[in-house]
Amino acid sequence: MQYASGVLAVNNAKILDLNAQHYFIIRYICGMYKTTLLNAVQAGAAQLQHYFNGNFKITTKEGINNLVTEADHAAEKAIIEVIQNDFPDHFILSEETGEIKSDSSFKWIIDPIDGTVNFSNGIPLCCVSIGLEKDGQMILGSVYNPFMNELFFAQRDHGAYLNEKRIHVSTKSEVIKSCLVTGFPYTYLDSENSPLDVFEKLIRQGIPVRRLGSAAIDLCWVAAGRFDGFYEHSLQAWDSAAGFLMVEEAGGKVTDYKGDYYSPYQPHLLATNGKIHDELLAYVQGKL
Repeated sequence: MQYASGVLAVNNAKILDLNAQHYFIIRYICGMYKTTLLNAVQAGAAQLQHYFNGNFKITTKEGINNLVTEADHAAEKAIIEVIQNDFPDHFILSEETGEIKSDSSFKWIIDPIDGTVNFSNGIPLCCVSIGLEKDGQMILGSVYNPFMNELFFAQRDHGAYLNEKRIHVSTKSEVIKSCLVTGFPYTYLDSENSPLDVFEKLIRQGIPVRRLGSAAIDLCWVAAGRFDGFYEHSLQAWDSAAGFLMVEEAGGKVTDYKGDYYSPYQPHLLATNGKIHDELLAYVQGKL
């Protein structure tokens, strides 16, 4: 029995050692990706600062005010160069370039300027947003607004941070006492429970609903407890990839409009502190 106990102790020690090694390797790998991520958002932000309030070319995409600027392209180029220098075989999905496909299990999802209309009008509510997905799960995200010197970062199962300080969602428990934020699509959605329908229901009750013009910032401000909830009817993956992870890691809840698991590859997003989620979901669904 003593011999068997000794063997068991040795085996347990080996398992613990292997677990420690595995943890160290995961920490090391995530550290590498974090370094690249932060270098990339800072490279993109440098381009925003270079062009802000200057002269640059502006064109439009689908929708009269769905703008793309010379700065968008410059920021995207700088971001992709950083990522491809470190991980040339990774998949990239970026707003202006589209997909740079590969067989990698890693996908970088990039919005070089979230809030382009704000940026083009000299309004400093805009940012660079990048999320890193592995095997379909978002593992890292960063959103950087250089004009407010606010760098948000989140890592799956390791929390959300603003300028390296841990952040948490708010604690309000009723929608009537909440401060909300939303966004509107460039093409009006004439449907039941449309963006304006939901907006009207909320403001008629005196509930403050803001519209900043950047979904990534909206989500980060929910994560930081500045807003209690955010909803939007029509988003792309690059709009929410980093921000939804930020909310989850700050202790909040993010779903689609059915209340199901949120995927950035469908358009509907509801993000809250968790405490008002079901009630705000009822508003969005037209049940209140």
